[in-house]
Amino acid sequence: MLQTAAALSVYLVGGFFFVLGEHSVPIHLSGLSAQPEGLSMVKMSLDPVQVMSGQVQDIKVSPSSNGESRGSWEEKEFDQKQLDQTTKPKPVTGRRARKVEGAVFFPKPENAVTIAVSSRVLFRTEREQKVYEQKGVEEYLRYQVEHENEPFAPGPAFPFVKALETVNIRLRELYPQSEELFDIVLVTYNHAHVGIRLINTINHHNLFIERFCMTGGSSPIGYLKAWQTNLYLSADAEKVREALSEGIAAATMFMSDKMTTVSESQLRVAFDGDAVLFSDESERIFKAHGLDKFFEHERENEDTLLDHGPFKGFLEALAKLQKKFYAKGQRLNCPIRTYLVTARSAASSGIRALKTLRAWGLEVDEALFLAGAPKGPMLEKIRPHIFFDDQMFHVEGAAEMGTVAAHVPYGVAQLHSKKK
Repeated sequence: MLQTAAALSVYLVGGFFFVLGEHSVPIHLSGLSAQPEGLSMVKMSLDPVQVMSGQVQDIKVSPSSNGESRGSWEEKEFDQKQLDQTTKPKPVTGRRARKVEGAVFFPKPENAVTIAVSSRVLFRTEREQKVYEQKGVEEYLRYQVEHENEPFAPGPAFPFVKALETVNIRLRELYPQSEELFDIVLVTYNHAHVGIRLINTINHHNLFIERFCMTGGSSPIGYLKAWQTNLYLSADAEKVREALSEGIAAATMFMSDKMTTVSESQLRVAFDGDAVLFSDESERIFKAHGLDKFFEHERENEDTLLDHGPFKGFLEALAKLQKKFYAKGQRLNCPIRTYLVTARSAASSGIRALKTLRAWGLEVDEALFLAGAPKGPMLEKIRPHIFFDDQMFHVEGAAEMGTVAAHVPYGVAQLHSKKK
């Protein structure tokens, strides 16, 4: 005969129930209307006779948070003071419960738009980089382990990654089972020991990044190809050039002293034209023969399509996701917006660029032909999460106005910049 003992302890952890007592008891649960958010733990007291006899049919629970009670990203403005490296980050006191909308699953690389981001551009690691440069790898690893409970501050790619996650939430609402999502891979040359601090930081900032690539000092390019990466962002210009040579859209990011507040509900991506979306064919004419010859060349070839540049594929990937929103009648409320910001002039050389995009089956939401005017002021109005350009003076000019700009080291402009 079953003796009635003290109440059993039942725990709900991440959607799974565990019954702890003298015996391990499997129980049938029903009536849960929703998956608990993040990892929540609830303790309940049940009559062991009811549990053992199968009389317990429905259990209603009210999950409580096992993480820190912090506000969501949507409730906060991007505070530049958080980027101040003179302020010591608050320590991570526990694993933070993450907010995940809808079902949790990981898309296959062939279906996803894969964004590989270096830890040095997603977070601010200047202090740690100095330790490495001045004291060597062993002291660097020791330092990282000693500070693994101190989260890194956000870096220049952080708002961009948050915007990608915002788009994913909208996509999951419209297409719950679709794998056509942004998939973010954190790429770092770090040893696996540093992974604990990176995980703590990701949980602290409530980022949804589950895929890591920690290469221990080796080149990550082979792994990028295996992930079928659509875009690679890094602080290492050499690795960016290596990725571009392998056909991967890649750009070098820089930390700016000034960062403009960007949209929290819409991903905005701005592209230069020549040597970014398009090849550097026309740029070569301009560099070799001057502006008049460039205009003449473009008029004569306005019906000849430009060849593709290194970022055509990434624009295609963005356009594919945009069309999923258009198909649901949300063109005017699409959380992705693209821009062409080019030094070309509209009447003299813009028509060839637009005809090329149309022939590719691509469109940009806005096209700005600046006819040689500075790009910084226009980008300040657009407030993109990221702007891609092949010429450093455009990147630097944008950064001075607070835009997060990334350099694409591709094409003839790189040869001229080296000569200078």
